[in-house]
Amino acid sequence: MELKPNQVRLMMLQVADAIIVAEPMLSQADRDLGDGDHGLGMKRGMEAVKAQLEPMEAASVEQVFVATGTAMMTSMGGASGALFGTVYRAGGKAVAGREVLDAEGLALFLQAALEGVMKRGGAKPGDKTMIDALAPAAEKAKEVSGLPLEEALVAVAAAAEAGKEASKAMIAQFGRAKTLGEACIGFPDAGACSVTIMLQTMLSFVKAAD
Repeated sequence: MELKPNQVRLMMLQVADAIIVAEPMLSQADRDLGDGDHGLGMKRGMEAVKAQLEPMEAASVEQVFVATGTAMMTSMGGASGALFGTVYRAGGKAVAGREVLDAEGLALFLQAALEGVMKRGGAKPGDKTMIDALAPAAEKAKEVSGLPLEEALVAVAAAAEAGKEASKAMIAQFGRAKTLGEACIGFPDAGACSVTIMLQTMLSFVKAAD
């Protein structure tokens, strides 16, 4: 199973819808750690993504991902816009020239996304950020890059979920949550929740398309 550019476009529209529906949960996850604007920011970003992708004639996998990242970056503002925009822009550039999205392409996408976000935001695994879901997902994607896309995504989405769960035990090193110290233990990072939803939705799309 591999996705052609237009299937990647449809998959990202499904991801956008999933994030928009999850806004209350993401907002609550962010409120638990002191901010509260993550869900609304992600919703605004994904509405911009839909406006961008719905009329698009997708010529390449790269084009779909870069357009997604650009729409998020320009509509969201703030750290989330820059970081999630980087996920898709850096990830999209990493799959330039590839005709389809397969497990190998997914591994390239996630590795570039991770490197881009770490460089841009300065966080590392264990800091209670989106990286705590993205890093294990990228690592797992590399391990399973020889599998069919659906099997790879099963493993990758599970790795992201485990990373998000692990973030509950961490003390935040960034943002307003940093001021909470040990009071932030027990809550997952909101950005890690968003990463998990995105990957689980990609998996759902691929399962349905198979």
